[in-house]
Amino acid sequence: MSTIITRPTGTSDPRENLLPEGARKRLLLVSYHFPPVGGAGVQRPVKFVKYLRKFGWDVSVLMAANPSVPVFDNSLLIDIPEETNLVKARTWEPDYSLKKNMASKNQNHQSASLLSPLKSACRKIARSGAGLLLQPDAQILWYPNALKAGRKLLKEMQHDAILATAPPYSNLILASKLKRISGLPLIVDFRDEWDLSSKYLENHQQDRVSHLIQSRLQKSVMKHADAIVATTKASTQRLLDRAHQSGTDAIGKCIYNGFDMDDFDHLDEPLKKHPCTAQKRFRIVYTGTLWNLTTVEPLIHALEAVHRSQPEILKNLELQFIGRKTPEQLALLERIKQTACTLVSEEYCAHHEALKKMSHADALCLLLSDVEGADRVAPAKLFEYLAIKREILSITPAGETADILGSFWPASNFRADNVSGIADWLTERLTETHDASISQPEQINQFKREYQAGQLADLLNQLVNSSV
Repeated sequence: MSTIITRPTGTSDPRENLLPEGARKRLLLVSYHFPPVGGAGVQRPVKFVKYLRKFGWDVSVLMAANPSVPVFDNSLLIDIPEETNLVKARTWEPDYSLKKNMASKNQNHQSASLLSPLKSACRKIARSGAGLLLQPDAQILWYPNALKAGRKLLKEMQHDAILATAPPYSNLILASKLKRISGLPLIVDFRDEWDLSSKYLENHQQDRVSHLIQSRLQKSVMKHADAIVATTKASTQRLLDRAHQSGTDAIGKCIYNGFDMDDFDHLDEPLKKHPCTAQKRFRIVYTGTLWNLTTVEPLIHALEAVHRSQPEILKNLELQFIGRKTPEQLALLERIKQTACTLVSEEYCAHHEALKKMSHADALCLLLSDVEGADRVAPAKLFEYLAIKREILSITPAGETADILGSFWPASNFRADNVSGIADWLTERLTETHDASISQPEQINQFKREYQAGQLADLLNQLVNSSV
């Protein structure tokens, strides 16, 4: 029978489990991405590191010294306690700008494939071969140096447990090896399910051999894990079932992503909702990546429906999309320019700047594509959206995200095929005075990062105590 550790939502304070002085423990966190690396995926490990000290756990972080990543965000460094032991190992990956140029050249070569079919076929074979070698992801090139650094660290300093967060899934391979070397309890933290990432991630190998390799690697990690953590209850249960099929007795725990109220201290004004009138421009803000798992297409269809019926009201609408967009999503955004609404499109910005943009919105937009497995996903930005307390226009499939939002913004939660409902919502916001208030605001406390670090500390203490 699968075991998932749960805590009643919004009830007890995890600080009740503080360890006494002199009984502090140390966690080794394996995280290729760590500040100054930026992006949404960094927030979770950073906040764990920030708050675990309050629960008797000090942290060593094994991170990449020269990460091949698209964005950096020095503002995140403020969250890392001075006492944190940062151990850096170099990766053999090429610089991200070089990888980006190579990808661009590949696209250009694909466009010219009719002129040089033989050359195009050779390049395709070379890319496939490289993909088969770099399993489970390109960050496996970090593994040799990181393993050496991890061995040395564990030999020189006493640790009580290991936590690896993924993606990249190479983190899990590395941590699994370090667990076998040290005998320490291992927690694997899935920010995204391995199978879902393999299925939907851009430029990911989709061939049968790659799938077989990935499955075996995942099974090996599960086999050596003592506990499995995921960001939704449904994902936790699914991953735990797979672990038990591998013959382990791992326990599972859902620890949602969340928000840190310290991040909102810099905002210019209190987080309060200002009524929107027909004379004021209505601003909708979306932050994060637009790609095949967060397509903007349903919102575009709804805008075009309003454009056909009442085009003049769209002059009161401003849409802001902050973050990376795939070419397909950029093409969809171009269609907005055929209407009277204002489009603001920006690339990635620092986390504190993104929060400021959210706080200046009249409504925040959350997108999740209606694809297999999306019912088990809860985007990380959902919880900062809740903390901002602006109305959330969510276009998601039925599932955990819809259930969470149903408790706070039930009137603005739509399925992707409900274009008329989304269009009606837009029309109402643009033509009527509207002052939406969040339902059950006290319930968002369960998503505070400090509370979630306490949940992790509970799990760590349980594993350490059972291994004594």
